[in-house]
Amino acid sequence: MFKNSLAALVLLLSLHTHAQETTDAPERYTAHNKGKFFVSWGGNRESYSRSDVRFWGDNYDFTVYDMEAHDKPKGYQIDYVNPARMTIPQTNFRMGYFINDHYSISVGWDHMKYVMTQDQIATLNGFINLDASEEGAIFNGNYNDAAIPMTKDFLQYEHTDGLNYVNTEFSRTDDISKLFKIGNTDKIQVNVTEGVGAGILFPKTNTTLLGKERHDAFHVSGYGASLKAGLNITFFKHFYLQGEIKGGYINMPDIRTTQSASDHASQHFLFLQRIISVGGIFRV
Repeated sequence: MFKNSLAALVLLLSLHTHAQETTDAPERYTAHNKGKFFVSWGGNRESYSRSDVRFWGDNYDFTVYDMEAHDKPKGYQIDYVNPARMTIPQTNFRMGYFINDHYSISVGWDHMKYVMTQDQIATLNGFINLDASEEGAIFNGNYNDAAIPMTKDFLQYEHTDGLNYVNTEFSRTDDISKLFKIGNTDKIQVNVTEGVGAGILFPKTNTTLLGKERHDAFHVSGYGASLKAGLNITFFKHFYLQGEIKGGYINMPDIRTTQSASDHASQHFLFLQRIISVGGIFRV
C-alpha cells in the first residue's frame, strides 16, 4: 500500500514538474512579428505589355502604337553587392515595420529597366514638320496607320536608369511552417506574404528622338499601382530569403525626352516582376 502511494506521489510530482517546465518555456522569437523592422535588397526580371506611346513637341505630334519593350538583365553580377555600382542592375530595395503580427507597412524602390525593341515595325499616326535644318527633317510628313521601322536614327527609347517605381506597400504575412512539419521556427520559418502598393514613377529616360539631344535626367513622370505575392524563408530568426511575383499598372503622362521643355512623351502599360531578395528582420 505504501509503495503504491509513493509511486502515485512521484508520478504526480513528475507530471506537475513537466507541466511547469512547459508553461515556463520561453516563447520563440518568431512567434510574433509586431514591432519588428525589416530591410531587404534583391534583383528582378520584368515583362511588359505592349504600349501606345505618344511623342509631341514643337512641329511634331505622333503616336507609336503597340510598342514592344523588354527589360535589360545583367545576369549574376558583383554589381549587386558593390556599393559603388549596386544601383546599375535591375534591383529592389525595401524597408518596413510590422504594425501587428500579420500586417506591415513598407517603402521601397523598384529599379526596373524598360527598353523599346529596336527595329520593330510599328504603326504610326500623326505628323512631323520640323525645320529643314534639323536632322530629323528627313522624317517630315503626315502619317496615317503607316508601318514604320523603329530605327535608331528615328527613335531609340529607354527607361534604363531606370524605370524607377518608388512605392509604399501594405502587406500581410502568415507562418506556414507547420505545413512542412517544422517545429523550431527560430531555426527556420516559412511564411507566405501578399500585399498591395502604390507610388510614383521617377525614371531617367534615355531617348534619341528625331536626332534631338536627349534629356537624360531624373523626372517625376507619373504613378503606378501593384499587387504582389511571395514566399519568405527566415533563418535563425533574423535573416531571410524571399521570392515574389509582383504585377501592376504604370501610367506616365509626362515623360521628358529631349533638352527642350516642349518635348514630351506619354504612355501606360502593365508590368510583371519576378523578384529574389535577401534581408534581415529585427525587433526595435
